[in-house]
Amino acid sequence: MSTADGFEALVRGIAARGGVEDLRFAQVDHDRAARCGFPEVVFCPGKSPAEAAAIAAAIAARAGRVLCTRVDAEQATALLSAIPGAAHHPRARTVSYEREPRPRFGKVAVVAAGTADLPVAEEAMVTADALGCAVELHADLGVAGLHRLLARLQAIRAARVVIAVAGMEGALPSVLAGLVASPVIAVPTSTGYGVGLGGLAALGTMLNSCAAGVTCVNIDNGFGAGYAAALVNRAGETGPGS
Repeated sequence: MSTADGFEALVRGIAARGGVEDLRFAQVDHDRAARCGFPEVVFCPGKSPAEAAAIAAAIAARAGRVLCTRVDAEQATALLSAIPGAAHHPRARTVSYEREPRPRFGKVAVVAAGTADLPVAEEAMVTADALGCAVELHADLGVAGLHRLLARLQAIRAARVVIAVAGMEGALPSVLAGLVASPVIAVPTSTGYGVGLGGLAALGTMLNSCAAGVTCVNIDNGFGAGYAAALVNRAGETGPGS
């Protein structure tokens, strides 16, 4: 079977199961959880509050859980109205919903260099939690005060995956990767002064890390880091592909 034939067969299978719901302004992929382990995540920028709420409510009704990212205040109001019981995390700019609480597994440590990095760190936390991980935050442990990081090192080492969130020069992931045995996912943030170039300086540092085992996501992409950490954590819990 060719790649094109395989893709067409996948699409036919989704359609046969009623996997796509046509909302006119969106095609909601209800089959995502069966394929990838978690329902479609709603990226809210560019959507009206009503559109974001309709998409999220459709996913929540079918899957019993949903995660919405980069949510503004008006969208949050609409989402909370459409999905009773949903939780708004203002600093993380997310809304999440879980119909029935699930037991958390493994551990993801989210290490933020500074308090200014917490919006991105908390987005990573909410994402990993939504995907079923036990998550622990370690805040304000940047390398400018290395003693603070070393004081928390034992707890960080207990995590299966470490997410390191830092702006400025972005040195935190390299330092952590030299101290822990877990995979380190680096998240550059746009925190910093002019020469930081909106996070490009931190991104360059993280991509050029001299420590082994560092993987880097895009600038301010706490969601991407949290999702990747959850996949690694899940594989450690059950084995790849489980």
